[in-house]
Amino acid sequence: MTSDGELDQRRDEASSAISSLIPSVAKAHRRRAGSLLKDVGLAAGQEFVLMLLWDRSPQAQADLTKQLAVEPPTTAKALARLETLGLVSRERSASDRRVVLVSLTDQGRALEGPVLSIWTTLEEETTSALTIDEQRQLRALLERVKDSLPGSTVEVGQEPKGRADGSTATN
Repeated sequence: MTSDGELDQRRDEASSAISSLIPSVAKAHRRRAGSLLKDVGLAAGQEFVLMLLWDRSPQAQADLTKQLAVEPPTTAKALARLETLGLVSRERSASDRRVVLVSLTDQGRALEGPVLSIWTTLEEETTSALTIDEQRQLRALLERVKDSLPGSTVEVGQEPKGRADGSTATN
C-alpha cells in the first residue's frame, strides 16, 4: 500500500515532469499562433495546409492528409473551412475520379508572405528567453524526444496512424 506522503511526492514529480510540460507548451504555442493568425483570417493549424500547398499545388487531398499526419476527416474539415474562406479549391482529378486535388487560389497564395512573417514573429517570441546556442540545443533535444516516441513521424506514402480504437479512416 502507498502512503499519502508517497502519493504526494509522485503527484509533485508528475506535475513537473517533461511529459506534463510538453502539452502545456504546445497549448500556449497554439494559442499564441491562433492570436497572430487571426489577423490574416486564419485559425491555428490552417497555416500548415497552406504551407504544404505553397510548396506544391495542386496536391491530392490524401497526400495532404499523410503529410499532416492526421485522419482524413480532419483534413476534409480543414479544407472545407479554407475553401469557404476562398483560399483553396478542390476538384476531382480528370485522370482518376477517386482523387480529390487541392489547389491554392490567388487569395491563398497571397497569404504566403503574411503567414511566413507571423511564423517568424512566433519563432522569435517562442525563443526570446533563449540564446542562439540554447535554441539549437532545444531544437536538437526536441527532435530526439520526437524520434524516441513510437509513431512520431509519418512520411508521404505511409498511412496515418490509427484511431484510439485501432481502426484507421480512409478517404
